[in-house]
Amino acid sequence: MPSFKEIREKYSPKGKVVFSGKAGGKIAKVAVSIVKEIKGFTVIIDGDKLDTYKTEAEAKKNLKITVNELGGKMK
Repeated sequence: MPSFKEIREKYSPKGKVVFSGKAGGKIAKVAVSIVKEIKGFTVIIDGDKLDTYKTEAEAKKNLKITVNELGGKMK
């Protein structure tokens, strides 16, 4: 039976990293990135897939909105 780590790596996005940075508040900082895939631009926050968007600008906009809603700031 495959482990959780193996399953997670199997479904991780494969593509070119278009944007990479850090986001967070006073307590913790997390890695954020935007990856170009076949279907579009995928937003990843702390290793978890948020969503896939058609354009890079739309992905960046929604990444900033999500980070702000979670109480953090983009670095």
